[in-house]
Amino acid sequence: MKLKKTPLETFEMLQEAFGDDCLSRSQSNRWHNMFRDGREEVADEARAGRPSTSRTDDNVTCVRQLLFSDRRMSVRLMSELLNLPKTVVHEIVSEDLAMRKICAKLVPRVLTDLQKQHRVEVWAELQHLCADDPDFLSNVITGDETG
Repeated sequence: MKLKKTPLETFEMLQEAFGDDCLSRSQSNRWHNMFRDGREEVADEARAGRPSTSRTDDNVTCVRQLLFSDRRMSVRLMSELLNLPKTVVHEIVSEDLAMRKICAKLVPRVLTDLQKQHRVEVWAELQHLCADDPDFLSNVITGDETG
């Protein structure tokens, strides 16, 4: 080391410079020893294994298209169709597309301002219809797509 400091002196210098944001003493000692043994850069060294290449913009687009074609499509089915690991598809759905599963249907986590405004307008119209016709709700037919 060029300054000829001990690990303790190095740690004390770091504490003086960075205060509470300083590395722990064990990490400071580890870095001190690496530089003493010949390391010259702070950039991470290459790691074993290959980098993840599954979470690409193209794959995000493919998952988005599958979800918009069928909101009830499972992560497992999407992973099989796209030949991607389930964990990658789940990360794309939850992090990149910001969606989550509600009642077996993937929906956006946060409504856009336009969607919120539309909900307010529909609510106001329904409230007006109920006020004008007390029997309005008895005329509403509900159901789902399975029956």
